Amino acid sequence: MPVELITEEIPDLDRFGHEEAWRLGNALLKACWRNALPVVVCVHLGEQRVFHAGLPGSSADNDRWAERKTRIVQHFGEPSLEVWRRHVGDGDPMAFLAAFALPPERYFPAGGAVPIRVHGTMVGVVAVSGLESHEDHDLATAALRTLAAEEGL
Repeated sequence: MPVELITEEIPDLDRFGHEEAWRLGNALLKACWRNALPVVVCVHLGEQRVFHAGLPGSSADNDRWAERKTRIVQHFGEPSLEVWRRHVGDGDPMAFLAAFALPPERYFPAGGAVPIRVHGTMVGVVAVSGLESHEDHDLATAALRTLAAEEGL
């Protein structure tokens, strides 16, 4: 049975720079704050982390998870949840990481990190960590869709 891809739910933007990164991170942070979600929110522009916040109930472990998921997106160019579905599924994530020579302390294919694309080119990553993988993924993709709709990007 073919794997259903999830990239079509992620918008392709017309532009994305520091200002848009701040708006994206801040809007996501506010939504999570309103709902008392114990998450970490990170936005990377290229290799630079340009936005980072940890809400009450989150921890340094969530910081590390967000970074590990972000590196998966940077390596594979697709959402971390899609990497999990496509390459791990019901299998062994450690075997997957070993097959790609990716150290598990720096990489992990759990949902919650999503590429930010401008005209098809990946320019950054938005990551959420603190909830179940699919919930982290849903928060990140919803924030990107909202940014695209509100900003006309």
